[in-house]
Amino acid sequence: MQSNFKNSAKAVFDPQETAIAVLGWLANEPDMFGRFLALTGVEPAQVRNAINEPAFLAGMLDFLMNHEPTLIAFSQASGIPPEAVAAASMHFSPPGLSSGEY
Repeated sequence: MQSNFKNSAKAVFDPQETAIAVLGWLANEPDMFGRFLALTGVEPAQVRNAINEPAFLAGMLDFLMNHEPTLIAFSQASGIPPEAVAAASMHFSPPGLSSGEY
């Protein structure tokens, strides 16, 4: 028996790979990368070590999530949908009051 329901094949994006893609994209956008570094207080020389810190990755993903035009620009350039960035952001961010987990 055949089903009339279509399988919705959604691509699954690894949060770590999404975060690395965001960092690579930011690094190729000097003005945007400079703004991100200024907001975080991270020095360019510290980025290599910071990428191992979930809090840094969460902040970087939040940086995109908090400015829709930047998020859309990243998504268009990388082919990674905004929903994958949101999922990666949730993965690296600790639960907060709005999550119901505290």
